[in-house]
Amino acid sequence: MALDKKGIAKRIAKELQNGYYVNLGIGIPTLVANYIPDDMTVFLQSENGLLGMGPFPYEEEVDADLINAGKQTVTTLPGASLFSSADSFEMIRGGHIDLTVLGAMEVDQNGDIANWKIPGKMVKGMGGAMDLVAAARNIIVAMRHTNRAGESKLLKKCTLPLTGVNCIKKVVTDLAFLEIKEGAFHLIERAPGVTIEEIKEKTEGTLIINGDIPEMCID
Repeated sequence: MALDKKGIAKRIAKELQNGYYVNLGIGIPTLVANYIPDDMTVFLQSENGLLGMGPFPYEEEVDADLINAGKQTVTTLPGASLFSSADSFEMIRGGHIDLTVLGAMEVDQNGDIANWKIPGKMVKGMGGAMDLVAAARNIIVAMRHTNRAGESKLLKKCTLPLTGVNCIKKVVTDLAFLEIKEGAFHLIERAPGVTIEEIKEKTEGTLIINGDIPEMCID
C-alpha cells in the first residue's frame, strides 16, 4: 500500500540527526515537523526569518502573526529566534543548513530538480528554493512517485524549468526511498506492501536494485 503524505513525512523524519539545522519546504515537507523524536533536538529554520519552529499548532494555539515561509501558522520552541528574511538567507547561502526537505514536480537521475514552474501557468516565483538547492549540505525530496496522469516523476531528464542541477541526494515517495548517485536512482527501501515491479513500472529513470529491498519502517 502506498504511503500517504504523513507516511512520507514520518520516513523523512528518520533522516534527521541531533543538532541538525533543517529547512522544510512547502507541502509535504512541512509535515516533517510533527514527527521529530521527543529526545532529539532539531532547529527548524524558515526563509521568512524564524529559527526554532515547533509542530503545527492546535486550534487553541494558533497565532495568525506567527507563520512559516508557506504562510502556514506554526508554533515556536523555547529559545526560538525571529529575524529578517535577509538574515535568514544569509544562513542559507552561508551553508549553515544541514538538511533541506523540498517538494518537487520532477527529479531526474542526475540529481536535477524542477519544483517551481509549469510553463503557461502563473506562479508567484521560485521563492527560496534556488538558494536552498545551491547551498544546503544535504537535500531530500518528498513527493508522489507519479503525477495525476500516472506518469513517472522520477525521470532520466527533467522536462520542466530547473530549480537546481546535480543537487538532490535522496527521494522519498509514496512508493519508495531512493538515493541518487552515479547517474541513477538506487532503490533503498519500498513502502509497506509495495512491490519491486510496481516501483520499476513507475520509475522512468535508471533504477538500480541490489539484493533484497526491505520495507520502510515508519512507526
